[in-house]
Amino acid sequence: MGQIRTATVLSIGDGDTIRVRQAGRTITLRLACIDAPELAQAPYGQKAREYLQTRLPIGTPVMLAIKATDRFGRTVAEVIGEINLGLAMVEDGQAFAYRKYLGQCDEKEYLGAEFRASRRRYGVWQVPGGMTRPWEFRRGRR
Repeated sequence: MGQIRTATVLSIGDGDTIRVRQAGRTITLRLACIDAPELAQAPYGQKAREYLQTRLPIGTPVMLAIKATDRFGRTVAEVIGEINLGLAMVEDGQAFAYRKYLGQCDEKEYLGAEFRASRRRYGVWQVPGGMTRPWEFRRGRR
C-alpha cells in the first residue's frame, strides 16, 4: 500500500490498536510491525495501553504510513506523531517487534529497538527472557 495519510486520534483500544478519524471516517487501526501484550496479560497489557494513552492523547494529529488491511478489516499502519509510536513502544519495552510482519517496516530498526529494551530490562523485559509473547498467548487461548 505505502500511502501516507493524516488522521486524528479518537481513542486507544489496547497497546497496538487505536481509533482515528481519517478523511471524515472513523477507522480502527492496528499499529504495524509490533505486537503489544494482550490486556489479559496483566500487568503488561494495561501498561502498554496506558503508555499509548499518554503518548497519543485524544485529539492528537498523526501521520499514518499505511501498510495493509488485516484479516479483521483493520487498517495496519505505522503511526507517527512527534515520533514513530510503534518503534517507541518496542524501544521502551511496551511491545515486541512482530517478526511475522516486520517485512512491512524497517526490520533492523525494530529489532535494534527490541534488543536495546531487552538489554535495559524495560517493560516486558523485566521478566528474564521477556514475558510470553502476545502471539503465543493468543494461540493458547483458541
